[in-house]
Amino acid sequence: MNKNLPKAVIVSISSDIGYCLAKRWQQRGMQVAGTYRTPSFLVEDLNEEGVKTFQCDLSEAGSVSDACAKLYGDLGLWDYLVLCPGTLEPVGAFAKVDFKEWEKSLEVNFIRQMQFVRELLPSRNKNGAHPPVVLFFAGGGTNNATENFSAYTVSKIALIKMCELLDAEIPDTSFVILGPGWVKTKIHQATLQAGDRAGADYQKTKTKIDGDEGTPMENVLDCCDWLVKADRKTVSGRNFSVVFDQWGTEALIKKLEQDPHLYKLRRQGNDWKP
Repeated sequence: MNKNLPKAVIVSISSDIGYCLAKRWQQRGMQVAGTYRTPSFLVEDLNEEGVKTFQCDLSEAGSVSDACAKLYGDLGLWDYLVLCPGTLEPVGAFAKVDFKEWEKSLEVNFIRQMQFVRELLPSRNKNGAHPPVVLFFAGGGTNNATENFSAYTVSKIALIKMCELLDAEIPDTSFVILGPGWVKTKIHQATLQAGDRAGADYQKTKTKIDGDEGTPMENVLDCCDWLVKADRKTVSGRNFSVVFDQWGTEALIKKLEQDPHLYKLRRQGNDWKP
């Protein structure tokens, strides 16, 4: 363990992306700790690697507070805070799904993630070689209407806007959000289990899972590495895409420096007149 390397907190460390990122950073000598909802072989594997993990139910505010206290007790000051929670449920038309389940989805996908940020911000390392970084994950729906996945979509859009708000309010920390594209992970089991309630996405998901489609995990991890090391003035407050953006290139960095609205939630054509 290299004490000079950044320390990372990964919320939902047993998610596929969280697990792979934790493994990569731990093997590089970073000190990594995180939370999980239920025990699994992924959690056991991380523990064997030296990663400290703490149980946390993101549907309960008290559980989040307990986890934050344990994370601080283990790591002390952190440099990277990565939030990987995500649930597609409830899948189905808004007018037909159970509203309590819809509300619970917003809690897991948005509200409790913001609680993590609120409670862990005081323990960010403001004296490191690089400003502390908070990294969220976006999803589909910013450019179209994702029918039958309204709770998930609305939550992700809220996270995108919160990145911009936090960037404006907290200038000593970088807040970024990353859309990984369609990655072959266990989150898609909710779509398969929903069947007809998922609409056309059921067959699309089944085809992708049965085939070899999707964003390679390596690309997602490489983009995460780029974002946490990038200049705060360049990336903070923005929503990036692993699939569609030229991340890691000087051309993109130059464009970001020139356009403060790029990769943020904006209406297009506001200056149009007939």
